Amino acid sequence: METFGIVVIGAGPGGYPAAIRAAQLGASVALIEKEAMGGTCLNWGCIPTKTLIASSSLYAQIKSAREMGITVSGASIDYGALAARKNQVVETLRKNVQQLVAANGIKVFNGTASFDGRNRIVVENLSSGSAPITIGAEKTIIATGAISSMPGFLPRHERVVESRSFLEIRSLPSTVLVLGGGIIGCELACMLAQLDVRVTVVELLEDILWLLDADVRRVIRQYMEKNLGIRILTGVSLENISADSRGVRGTAGQEELEADLLLAALGRKPATSELKLANAGLAANAGGFIEVDEYGRTAVASVYAIGDVTGGPQLAHLATSQGLVAAENACTHRLRKNEKAVPCCIFTAPEVGTVGPSEKEAEEKGLAIKTGKYMFGALGKGMALGHPVGFVKWIADASTDQLIGAQAVGAHATELIAEATTAIRAELTAQELARTIHAHPTLSEAWLEAAHALMGEPIHSAPRRKK
Repeated sequence: METFGIVVIGAGPGGYPAAIRAAQLGASVALIEKEAMGGTCLNWGCIPTKTLIASSSLYAQIKSAREMGITVSGASIDYGALAARKNQVVETLRKNVQQLVAANGIKVFNGTASFDGRNRIVVENLSSGSAPITIGAEKTIIATGAISSMPGFLPRHERVVESRSFLEIRSLPSTVLVLGGGIIGCELACMLAQLDVRVTVVELLEDILWLLDADVRRVIRQYMEKNLGIRILTGVSLENISADSRGVRGTAGQEELEADLLLAALGRKPATSELKLANAGLAANAGGFIEVDEYGRTAVASVYAIGDVTGGPQLAHLATSQGLVAAENACTHRLRKNEKAVPCCIFTAPEVGTVGPSEKEAEEKGLAIKTGKYMFGALGKGMALGHPVGFVKWIADASTDQLIGAQAVGAHATELIAEATTAIRAELTAQELARTIHAHPTLSEAWLEAAHALMGEPIHSAPRRKK
């Protein structure tokens, strides 16, 4: 039996960086992946969806070019070409990951992994067609991620798809019914609407993107409805769902809905069923997740777990960070904790970026806070770009003005949130941020202005009225 210092199960955005880091630290490393290198993020998640969103956003800009003084005629959509470009981007990045893994001397097994003991891993269904093999593992890092949830009440039909199956369609439907107003549902709804598809979103909760602050949700929903023409039905369930060769149908409240395609965007569940955790002395919790401490360690000393399978925010970049931490903790005698400042990016139209507690979360925790906001409509670069929608907002400790949270909604919000994340991790105060010179004219100046506003010293916005 071949034995490795570190065995990583899952080659997604958490797994393959963990394998590379362990190899850099001198460990002999095996990486087991049952599907494609790069996992869901690269092959069926972040990368393909954002590639399609980039194309749809460009098309939307072209359609609105007249507002910028440019006349464009003859623009049209070739969805087959969009899909082909998406596949090419994915293939290129997948090959890059394969080359990086090989360059670091990591042995790859293409198959399904399960525990045969705390320090033994069985790999089955090998792509080579050979019999199952058993390998030894001094330490194991579980990075199996999560899979799309497809509830039993939905009919099994080609016109009813979850996000992964949606990415395989080759022609653009005229109408789409999106079940679920969370991140995945709203991102894909915006992408489709920008490509002139008529979209209806049905969400059981009282609003879409429920975890965001109300002022952020308000901007997104208003834009989706008024600018993109998306119908959003909240506070109702989709019932009596049926599908056939003509389309899909259902009822929301008293209204009958019909579309060419139903996209189920109802979240994701942890991928643990094939691991045979009990053989390693482990068990998933009630939610199906593997519990870990702040160092990435499970209840079994030789086993670590990272990413979506652990029950935290399901974010590729968080999985990457946790993977590096787990590899370092498994390979060295010093312990490093997982990072606490974790940005979240939502690629709707407009975009959203958040980090740290929201106003709502801070209030629920009983924290005394101060906030400062600045609107893109008052920002020179925002107006020049033709993107005046949205704002940035700081959340700070009321007694010290230390920045603890931030939100951005508007153009390039997913890029802007990086500055806020750095400031929060560095434990900067609003005053320290406000004294940091920001280049003009840029969108990042909004953070500067919001910091001034938080301190009650706004420069390019009216002061708050005194009570």
